[in-house]
Amino acid sequence: MTVNSTEFQNNVGRFLQKAADEDIVITRNGKEVARLIGAGKAATFLTDSLIGILPEQIDASAEKSKYFEEKYGV
Repeated sequence: MTVNSTEFQNNVGRFLQKAADEDIVITRNGKEVARLIGAGKAATFLTDSLIGILPEQIDASAEKSKYFEEKYGV
């Protein structure tokens, strides 16, 4: 669902309820400025947006060590 910012401001409660079932795209002057998503979808939305950017297998410990070595020489 897409809604302009004025309508969103005037009906925040209604859109908060709808966000549990569907994403709400908020526009200003016809351009997307924000997206309201349900709490249950927030984590998967962020991780799904990284698909194709991050390698499939990440060794968090190795990446952390590499970061500290580069940044602090440790």
